[in-house]
Amino acid sequence: MMREPMHKADKTVNTEESGIALLTVLLLLVTMTIIGIGAMTMSGFGTKLAGFGRSAESGANAAEACIGTGVKIIQDTIDLGKVNPLFVSSAIPPGPVPAGNDVTLQQEILGQLDNNPDSAQGAPNISQIINGFTVNGDIDRLYAMPKAGGALQFAMGYEGTGAGASGGGVDIFYRIDCVATNAANTTSHIIAVYACTLTGESCQRRP
Repeated sequence: MMREPMHKADKTVNTEESGIALLTVLLLLVTMTIIGIGAMTMSGFGTKLAGFGRSAESGANAAEACIGTGVKIIQDTIDLGKVNPLFVSSAIPPGPVPAGNDVTLQQEILGQLDNNPDSAQGAPNISQIINGFTVNGDIDRLYAMPKAGGALQFAMGYEGTGAGASGGGVDIFYRIDCVATNAANTTSHIIAVYACTLTGESCQRRP
């Protein structure tokens, strides 16, 4: 039995169908490629954001640790009447206070240099490496005032605890300014104000 020859119209239909199928496949490939690239980009962007978040949190923790160090230095200096030599960088092991700056820091804490114009970035009072961050801090004595509710007792020199001058009834306000920076230039900056007394009480953070 002889096969009938394919008509020219049938060949044209088959060619068009093949072309449409090929075009459809190509469009699907392009679409999937775009979706894949977009997914990879978003994933990488999300990873970067997460990394930035972790780095910022580490920087904030490092700066907060510097604040805690500053409070300890203030309290010990008030109690001893001088900067504890163990806090100086020339001590063994090295302390956080740069050698040569301890005298200025002592004057600042004990009230001989109120509102000294130094800063955490220039001639810092505290310098540490914490969690890969270089942390510099500045301590400034702002002012002193009678403890709240004890103005009359303060004026009379009353010797009750936390009342008169000789009883330590004076709040001394200090500003601690800490800046933490890492190699990627992620920076965290924290400033805190503390009120301290002369009675050995711990310094209290103020809003």
